[in-house]
Amino acid sequence: MSWNKVTLVGVGLLGGSLGLALRTRKLAETVVGWVRREASIGEATQAGAVDAGTLDVREAVEGADLVLVCTPVSQMVSLVDQCRPYLRDDALITDVGSVKRTVVREMEALLSDGTASFVGSHPMAGGEKSGVAAASADLFEGATCVITPTRRTSDSARERIGRFWTSIGAELLELSPREHDEWVGWSSHLPHIVAAGLAKLVLNPALDPRLPQLCAGGFRDTTRIAAGEVTMWRDILLQNGDVAVAAIEAYLEELEALKVLIAEQDSTHLTAYLQEARERRVAWRSH
Repeated sequence: MSWNKVTLVGVGLLGGSLGLALRTRKLAETVVGWVRREASIGEATQAGAVDAGTLDVREAVEGADLVLVCTPVSQMVSLVDQCRPYLRDDALITDVGSVKRTVVREMEALLSDGTASFVGSHPMAGGEKSGVAAASADLFEGATCVITPTRRTSDSARERIGRFWTSIGAELLELSPREHDEWVGWSSHLPHIVAAGLAKLVLNPALDPRLPQLCAGGFRDTTRIAAGEVTMWRDILLQNGDVAVAAIEAYLEELEALKVLIAEQDSTHLTAYLQEARERRVAWRSH
């Protein structure tokens, strides 16, 4: 066993998948889920994500050597603040949030008295489905997990959190919180923005009701992530707003350039544009 007691703060898709990964690989003696609804206890235990669930924060985190915060980013700091009186001094806390600058800064300030250690994490894994019923023990297998230690992070905390993610199959990438937010603003947040915009525009009920019948594989694949959990994505886009806005502006410029090629019937340059896009996509996929 790598861990004695692991607490999941939130047992949805990511929290549930972490619990399943820990229990399947026998990496924790006990996995406990802290949830808000009585019904969630039964759902989490039935899915096999936890050994036990509770509504009581003290019962959830007391004695835990690892606490995994798996909630929308806007809730993380306040929830850890509730945990703080019951944390072991040597407890390690991490999260799965898609935004890091604000979370890391506020978590480190909250725990500055030496109560536990926080290292930010972001596993690049998930899906459009939510809830523990959609969880999978293999969700993190082969996925990149970014960790965002700072100058305040001890070598021990960095090593322990890295060991945790690699033990459930993830591949580590270490970035600063700012680097993380800038990079995922383009690679993760912009695609969701594009998918949401397409779904809202093309599936507008004010348009011809026959239009959705013509939405096939390309539309399905491009807009899949627009079905993601709304509160989570709202928080992500607001907390990483400066990067999201810059990415949208750059994408609009790209669309404008493409629009000009089409409007001017510029076959040569349109072919070159599409070919370059295709080659970049194929090269990325082959890695």
